[in-house]
Amino acid sequence: MPLLLVLAMTRWNADYDDMLIANVDSDLRIAQQYLGRILTSTGTDIRSVAESRLFGEVLRAPNREKQRFLNQRRIALQLDFLYFLPREDLSVPTSNWPVIAAAAAGTLNSQIDIFSARDLAARSPELQQRARIGLIETEAAVPTSRAAEDRGMVVHSAAPVTVLGQEGVLVGGILLNRNLDFIDTINALVYLSDSAGENRQGTATLFLDDTRISTNVRLFEDVRALGTRVSASVRHRVLTQGKTWLDRAFVVNDWYISGYLPLTDSFGRHVGMLYVGFLEAPYQAAKRAAYWTIVAVFIGVLVISAPLFLWLAKGIFSPLEQMTRTMKRVERGDLAARNGTVGSHDEIGQMAAHLDALLDQIQDRDQALRDWAGELNARVDTRTAELRTANSKLEETFKQLAMSEKLASIGEITAGVAHEINNPVAVIQGNVDVIRMTLADHITEIETELELIDNQVLRIDAIVGKLLQFARPAEFGTFEESVDIAPLVEDCLVLVDHVLSKQNVTICRDFQHTPPVTINPGELQQVVINLVMNAAQAMKNAGKLGLRLTPEPRDGQPGVLLTVSDSGPGIADQDIAAVFNPFYTTKRGEGTGLGLSISQTLIQRAGGLISVRNGSQTGAEFSIWLPAAATTEAA
Repeated sequence: MPLLLVLAMTRWNADYDDMLIANVDSDLRIAQQYLGRILTSTGTDIRSVAESRLFGEVLRAPNREKQRFLNQRRIALQLDFLYFLPREDLSVPTSNWPVIAAAAAGTLNSQIDIFSARDLAARSPELQQRARIGLIETEAAVPTSRAAEDRGMVVHSAAPVTVLGQEGVLVGGILLNRNLDFIDTINALVYLSDSAGENRQGTATLFLDDTRISTNVRLFEDVRALGTRVSASVRHRVLTQGKTWLDRAFVVNDWYISGYLPLTDSFGRHVGMLYVGFLEAPYQAAKRAAYWTIVAVFIGVLVISAPLFLWLAKGIFSPLEQMTRTMKRVERGDLAARNGTVGSHDEIGQMAAHLDALLDQIQDRDQALRDWAGELNARVDTRTAELRTANSKLEETFKQLAMSEKLASIGEITAGVAHEINNPVAVIQGNVDVIRMTLADHITEIETELELIDNQVLRIDAIVGKLLQFARPAEFGTFEESVDIAPLVEDCLVLVDHVLSKQNVTICRDFQHTPPVTINPGELQQVVINLVMNAAQAMKNAGKLGLRLTPEPRDGQPGVLLTVSDSGPGIADQDIAAVFNPFYTTKRGEGTGLGLSISQTLIQRAGGLISVRNGSQTGAEFSIWLPAAATTEAA
């Protein structure tokens, strides 16, 4: 237990330290996001001015008016400088900043840049004075001979100007040296609005190189530590190696849980650091108090419980351990294991005896169950095989019955409809012939209309013929013969060549040597033409039609497999199961929905199978399997 306590405390201490590091890492990300928002908002504000029509009009005004406008916008946007570079001045060396170069190329850019004292003076002498910070000698910092930091860290933004014929770059920036509002805002975001309600004593700092140029770390009560410098170890890791520091660090006058993030300028150089951290002392005190509390509680529990457990061990633990060993032997398969005499006649002793009696019963029943298991397994296997066979036969019979009922009902309806349609169609055709005979020489004026009537009458006859052929396929002949499929497919392609060539369809043939099949050639030709026409309609204007012919045995029976595939959009998953149903069509107003149903009837009557699936790439793929001729004749 002491060892477990030490391990637990060590783990807790490590987790506690990791939590502190995770907190400071989270704080650092918040500060980084706020700095990023400053960069983004500054660039957005400058772009809004650069793209305004008013600015374009001001650029045409005299320089005095132009400077007055820029000064007003600078104050309104809280910038430290704002100026315009015409296109002809972009080659001047003072404008040779990557930010300005990017804007000259047409891209808004906002970065952190380091301005020298001369650069700041060129913008404003007041900026040069504000940026200058005297260096304070700092323990553990890298030695330096400089007395002051006169460079300035600037949020540097530039936006392209192309308005009302004026071209150039609008440049603006914010000096971060002594920018206490900026650093105090970061501190407030990170520590004063802590969602956990924790009052952490936190600080935030902005470094130029290794010098604090904006901070709320205090040298004294009312004096900020501007000009103090960071330690050499932190400088090496963050500025030299470009890595983030997440660890405890000595800051000015105390230890803090610290996070230092390297800052990069527009030239890609590490020029400074962003720091956040909170005082370590309160957490160390809480950690020590937790340690002593845990140790005291553990010692108290140990003092109270040790004598009690020693007294109970003789009367309880020994018999229980004996029973535990017996149960483990039983778990390993030794059903003959028993407790025997445990040296106790109380409840535990009675439990041990009762356990032995139960083990005797279990051993007897186990043997009986093993005997029954062998017999039951044999019966289950036999019954399962019988049920599987019966279920298969029942499903097949039900499918055949359902299809027979459906076809019988459709046949009766179709025959009646065809008879009722043929009578008025015959009357229409007869009257058209009477019109032709009556008008004689004057038929020319309405010849087009009469031909249109003839065509529609022929279309009605064709539809009625398809209905009758679907309803009573036996009445249309079953003259089967031995057929070689490859030449028949080629003949079908000749018949539909005018459709395929008009749609720019490419035909890909893969015909292997196959045995002949027994089927009515006209019926097989009808099926193939129907599948090819459906594929052409699916591909619309252009595509690839695949025809593949291979020998393929099924269930020990030789046969031939004809596959018709297209590169169209395929068939929707919910439609695949219904494509062979009578009157089912996806081409509303264009088809009768009987083509595939008739094709299925013809193929099944020849002893074959027809199926459909979507291809692995695109399009639909119909497969026709027919038994070889010799097999069919033998059957």
